[in-house]
Amino acid sequence: MFAARLVTAAVLLAVFSGALLLLPNEYWGAVLLAGLVIASLEWAALAGYRHAGRWLFGAVVFVSGLALLLGFRRTAGAVEASAQLHLFVYWISAAFWLLLAPAWLCGKWRIRNPVVMGVAGWIVLVPAWLALTALQTGPGRLLMLLGVVWIADSAAYVFGRRFGRHRLAPRISPGKTWEGVIGACIAVAVYYAFVWFIFAAQQAPTWPGGMILFAAVTVMSVQGDLFESWIKRQAGVKDSGTLFPGHGGMLDRIDGLTASMPLAALWLHYLDSPGLI
Repeated sequence: MFAARLVTAAVLLAVFSGALLLLPNEYWGAVLLAGLVIASLEWAALAGYRHAGRWLFGAVVFVSGLALLLGFRRTAGAVEASAQLHLFVYWISAAFWLLLAPAWLCGKWRIRNPVVMGVAGWIVLVPAWLALTALQTGPGRLLMLLGVVWIADSAAYVFGRRFGRHRLAPRISPGKTWEGVIGACIAVAVYYAFVWFIFAAQQAPTWPGGMILFAAVTVMSVQGDLFESWIKRQAGVKDSGTLFPGHGGMLDRIDGLTASMPLAALWLHYLDSPGLI
């Protein structure tokens, strides 16, 4: 299992990073759109939709994503409207993850209403895809932010398996521990120090803005992971799918990104400075 997980992770990282750095922005968005549709079908299954309902939800996500993607075209008169629409989508996501999702998790809500689950699924998936697409215009910065999520996830896994004693949320995800969270925070702090040192002579992330951003992305990635775990527990499954050997489905791979990337996009829009790569 661990070998399959490691090989899959290496292949995914190589393909994903290569596409991020080499593809033009609209092609990058189109590639991610395919992944978004796969994730939407997995979400629909977890929500309890029947076959036709799953494809309908996938179609809604695809069409809305395509409409937002076409908004990236720099046509006269459309730039400002497109930018405002994207910000509105990010704010919807931020409100969900900062207000509703914590209440959902704390209350252990078991929601089966198809409309509510559909709206929640759209908010979970589409803003994250939009943020990943928009932030790719600065590929180095996006890769740096993705590194926060990947390092936090890997460190939480390693520290949790080695030192885990105190469960973080046993009714939501029994395998996650406070020791894993602490390990993730330590690893991200080391990563931030490394990034700051490497880019000190160029454009280092400002202090404390850069560290706050890294910390926020870390915390939100944990929340995204927990939220997807709760949705899977409600559905009575271990993984969202079987797309990636050793890793589960598409949702299992992007759960930390769903909560963290829209917030990062908002942060960089309002508080960006030359000191943030």
